Amino acid sequence: MLGFLGGTGPEGMGLALRLGLAGEPVFIGSRDAARATAAGESLRAQGVTTDVQGGLNEEAAERADTVVVAVPFEAQRAVLVPLRERLRGKIVLDTAVALTRTGGVFELLHVEEGSAALQAQALLPGSNMVAAFQTISARDLLDAPHPVEGDVVVCADDAAAKRLVMGLAERIPALRAVDGGGLAGSRYVEGLTPLLLNVNRLYKARTAIRIVGI
Repeated sequence: MLGFLGGTGPEGMGLALRLGLAGEPVFIGSRDAARATAAGESLRAQGVTTDVQGGLNEEAAERADTVVVAVPFEAQRAVLVPLRERLRGKIVLDTAVALTRTGGVFELLHVEEGSAALQAQALLPGSNMVAAFQTISARDLLDAPHPVEGDVVVCADDAAAKRLVMGLAERIPALRAVDGGGLAGSRYVEGLTPLLLNVNRLYKARTAIRIVGI
């Protein structure tokens, strides 16, 4: 089962929807159990027929085999630290990007550890951290009738964890997983996100990346 921390937000809901439609059982976690239950009902209403459950973030961390961190970067530390023991030994997929917006322009925030995913690994030393999906639009993920096109660059130090997340990414039609090397590479992938958001603003579009030549 996939557990989603902060699963009622756009990124968590979008990934849970797409992976649920692909046949993965999902557990939506939230600080508000009622919101999580309502989110699960929304997924079922959109055609997810696999096991869908909702509850507190603590339950998602406890019950899931693989856990997706879908909270905003500014909430990451507060959410992860109390769950450290529940997440020990598990694969944790971090989707966060440290962003700020000034005058309509997106910029990458400085993170002492090097990236949001590297911070998450420092907070969860007993977990197998993977970084992915930072360049995939939550709005596109939520738009279920239309395919999500692009490449998902997956960075991790643990080879088995990386393979698992690459496999999950490719369960979503029209997405391709690309091996981005070790977790340190997440700093470069996260840096693409403000670039794409600024391009979206200029062109009034929703963009993604595609790596050619492989």
